[in-house]
Amino acid sequence: MKDRVRRWLAPLPPTVRRILILVIGVTVVAFGLLLLVLPGPGILVIIVGLAILATEFAWAEVLLARARERAARVVRKFGKSNDSGASR
Repeated sequence: MKDRVRRWLAPLPPTVRRILILVIGVTVVAFGLLLLVLPGPGILVIIVGLAILATEFAWAEVLLARARERAARVVRKFGKSNDSGASR
């Protein structure tokens, strides 16, 4: 996916491409933060925003890896609690 985005944005000058990715990614992350307090999939939207940012920024790749790991831990935790409750 990362390569597909880079090919699509390749005709743009590097500075314009980085600014465009930054604006779009930060907007999506900000929307995800809003969804943490409003009804909606906030964590998922934040991860999507970080994935957008990770196409151009190494720091975002690190944050994305951490966010994916935390999300996986949450899914494992709630998955186990739902499994035990369903068998009653």
